[in-house]
Amino acid sequence: MKRSILVVTAVAVAALASSACVSGTGQATWTEGPQASAPAAAPGGQAQAVAAVAPQASAPATSGAMAAMPGMAAMAQTATTVQSSASAAPAHALPAPDPNAPPYQTYDAAAPDVMPGTDHTVELTIEEKDITIATGYVVHAWTFNGTVPGPVIRVHYGDTVRIHIVNPATNTMPHSVDFHASQVAWNGPMESINPGQDAWYIWHAEYAGVWMYHCGTTPAIGHMANGMYGMVIVEPRGGLPKVDREFAIVQSEWYFGGQGKAADIARSMTTDAAPDFVVFNGVADQYKDHPLQVNTGKTVRVFVLDAGPNVWESFHVVGTIFNTVIREGIELLPDNAGGWGSQAVDLAPAQGAIVQFATAEDGKYLFVTHQFNDVSHGAVGVIQSGDGVYKATSQH
Repeated sequence: MKRSILVVTAVAVAALASSACVSGTGQATWTEGPQASAPAAAPGGQAQAVAAVAPQASAPATSGAMAAMPGMAAMAQTATTVQSSASAAPAHALPAPDPNAPPYQTYDAAAPDVMPGTDHTVELTIEEKDITIATGYVVHAWTFNGTVPGPVIRVHYGDTVRIHIVNPATNTMPHSVDFHASQVAWNGPMESINPGQDAWYIWHAEYAGVWMYHCGTTPAIGHMANGMYGMVIVEPRGGLPKVDREFAIVQSEWYFGGQGKAADIARSMTTDAAPDFVVFNGVADQYKDHPLQVNTGKTVRVFVLDAGPNVWESFHVVGTIFNTVIREGIELLPDNAGGWGSQAVDLAPAQGAIVQFATAEDGKYLFVTHQFNDVSHGAVGVIQSGDGVYKATSQH
C-alpha cells in the first residue's frame, strides 16, 4: 500500500505540472519578457499574442490514459492506472523479434553546425508513425519531424528562437513542446494543441549549455517514453573552439508495448521501471552496427543528453580520458593546473554535458553508459579511430 501511495502522489504532481489545450482558433503565440514579434504569417492564420490561458478545446474522441485531455480528470485516471499497475506489478517478458519488421533507420550522430544569424525559425511537425527501435521491434511512436530523437537545434548565446509547432489533423491526440533552454511560464507556450492546430513558442538563448526539449502533454512521461524529445545546444559567449569531429548523443528508454503499438506507458510510470531498451539516439545498438568515424589523435567533441524519462546515464568512452567536461555549466578544462581528467560523466534525466577527448591510436573504442545493466539493452556503440585496426602503438 505504501508503494502505491507514493506512485500516485508522484503522478499527481507530474500531472499538475503538465499542460492544457488551447482554443480551437488554430494558432496562438506567447513570448517571455518583452514582446517579440512573431513571423508575419503561419498556417492557420495570423499569429496573435495571448495574455492568459485560453479556454480548453475539445479533443478528438479517444480512450485510455494516453488519450485523456490535460486536467484533473486525466490526473485521476492516470493515478488510478499507475496504482493498479504498481500494486499488480506483473512480470514482463519481451516477445521474440519479428523477422518481418522493417530495418531500423540509422540516426545521423554528427552534430549540426550552428544556425546562421541571430534570429531563427524552426518548424516542429508532430508525426505519429511506426519506427523500428531495435532489430525486429516496431513502435508506433510520437515524434518531432519524424525522428526519435527530434532534430538537434544549435544556436549561439543571445539568439532568438521561434518554434512553429504543428499538430496535423491526421494525428490522434493533443501534443505540446517544452524547451528547457527557455524561460517562459508553464501555462503559456507549453499549452497542448489539438490535431489540426499549430502555435508559436518564442524564446531567447540566455544561458549556454546542452538542453532538453520534450512534449509536456499529460502524462508527460508517456509522451517522452514514446519518443517526443530532442536536444538543444546553446553555444557560450564567443562560441566553442573548432574541433576535428563533433557528435550529438541522446540516451533514452523504450518500454515495448507490442509490435506496432505505442510504448507501455503504465510500465514507464512505475517506481521500479525496467525498460526493454536503453538506447543512443533512439535505436538499440545502431552505432555498434555502424561505428562513428574519427581521426586518430584529433579532438572529438560529444554533446550528451540524458532524455530519460527514468534511467540515469554514466557516459564513458572505453580507452580514452575526457580532458574537457562541461556538465550543467561546471567546467573541467584541458591543461588545468592539477592535471585533472574525467573517466565518465554522470547525468540524471534531463541533464546535458559536453565532453572532449582524442584517441591515442588506431582501433575501436566502445562508448557506453557505465550503468552496465543498460549496455545489454542497447546502450553501446563504437567509435572507430583511423582504420580501426589495433597496431599496439601505445604499448611500445
